[in-house]
Amino acid sequence: MHTILPFMLAMVAAIVLLNMWAVRLKIAYPILLVVAGLLVSFIPGLPAIKIDPNLIFFIFLPPLLFEASWSISFKEMKKWYRIITSFAFLVVFFTALSVALVTNYIIPGFTIALGFVLGGIVSPPDAVSTGAITKFVKIPRSTSAILEGESLLNDASSLIIFRFALIAVGSGQFIWQEAATSFIWMVVGGAGIGLLLGWIFVQAHKRLPTEASSDIALTLIEPYFMYWLAETVHSSGVLAVVAGGLYMSSQRLVFLNSASRIKGYSVWESFVFILNGIVFLIIGLELPEIVSGIRASGIPLGKAIGYGILVTVVLVVARIVSSYAAMIATMIFRPQSLPHAANKRRRFLMPILLGWTGMRGVVSLAAALAIPVTFDNGVVFPQRDLVLFITFIAILLTLLVQGLTLPFLINRSGLFDGIFNEAKEEETRKEMKRGLKLHVYQFLKEKYEKELIGHAGMEKFLQQWEERAKAADDSWMNEKTKVIFVEMLECQRQYLTELNKDPKINEEIIRQQLYQIDLEEERLKMI
Repeated sequence: MHTILPFMLAMVAAIVLLNMWAVRLKIAYPILLVVAGLLVSFIPGLPAIKIDPNLIFFIFLPPLLFEASWSISFKEMKKWYRIITSFAFLVVFFTALSVALVTNYIIPGFTIALGFVLGGIVSPPDAVSTGAITKFVKIPRSTSAILEGESLLNDASSLIIFRFALIAVGSGQFIWQEAATSFIWMVVGGAGIGLLLGWIFVQAHKRLPTEASSDIALTLIEPYFMYWLAETVHSSGVLAVVAGGLYMSSQRLVFLNSASRIKGYSVWESFVFILNGIVFLIIGLELPEIVSGIRASGIPLGKAIGYGILVTVVLVVARIVSSYAAMIATMIFRPQSLPHAANKRRRFLMPILLGWTGMRGVVSLAAALAIPVTFDNGVVFPQRDLVLFITFIAILLTLLVQGLTLPFLINRSGLFDGIFNEAKEEETRKEMKRGLKLHVYQFLKEKYEKELIGHAGMEKFLQQWEERAKAADDSWMNEKTKVIFVEMLECQRQYLTELNKDPKINEEIIRQQLYQIDLEEERLKMI
């Protein structure tokens, strides 16, 4: 314990330093994390950290998926649901199938079932990695929404494939009828349990006398409870967390106060950041043992690296082919659903971009680490070390090659030149703020007209709102004006909630303004 604890603290410190270095270099921090994981494997004398494979999913996946479901725009997901679902289900299955067929043909002793295990692990692109990389370039809202929605749902679909493939490897058979029934229950049961628990948690937050600290603590344990209950009844814990997270995210203004939302955002951002870093470093600590296991099985290290490169190429090619297939199908059946493109050349290049954004990351690592060492009957899991090694190589290559070149390719190709209209977006912001001011003024006139007339404090109060200026002296703010101010802020939230129903309004702008309102309410409490 006295050896491991300082080492774990050093790991967290290293993760923070890597993030600071990534900011300075202006690259996505997952790129440095995967490199650090590789370098850690060469450091002699580090303590071995062993985590029960059965606990890997339970420790890492629920909070990562829960946080991702809170970050995504559900409105944009609904708008592009056809493309998102095709990438999240059909493309994932096609990718897993491609990996299974290629590895079965190329790698000696690799069965189709074992190939699907590997395919289920490496098929889902990573939301955190994609988001961290694309923040350095400007991409259209539609493309961003497709990537975020796909990365959220494909984790669920790929891990379902992974679970069924594990069963097939362990039992040596695959019964389609039982698999179809189990699949339906995993999807329907998982989503249903997530929505039900999400509703229960929302009611609990609303009815219990919680404050910011207790609200945040509850949100930290809620995804774990969703996952555990769904897995207990043999449905999909991943889908339960995603469905429950999306529902609770849509209700955040109802059951969380401004302090809980502001503080919770910072807590969750730091929590997920540390979890990502720990997974990458854990795989680095296990790499020497993995390499030893590969050599002991008679596979040269160079050949294992070649297998990893081959699988990575299959992933990239399968995703690009799937992107073109999805675009062609959409052009034929739903041409009005195509994302905006200024000309045919840009529309032709768009699938290449979508294909090149398929960086793998922490979910694939967690899934690989979750492969059991032995089955329940004591039989050793075949080729486990090789699957782990190929997974790491695929993550390393996609993050380094695609992650480092994606911003350059977007900027160099001019794919999105002319799509962004910053003046129009700024006008949208101004129009929203003008609407807010008018809405608030009408609210004050209707409810507090008598107080506004001839009352110096109230006139100053209204003037302060209209000009959005910070008063040097807050002595005019008494308990009565505080009550009115809080009502006014809630009035603004209601206005923005209604405004967000307009499909033309970017939800990110709405969220930014809501965050400003939360900050304003917290500032008011300090007066």
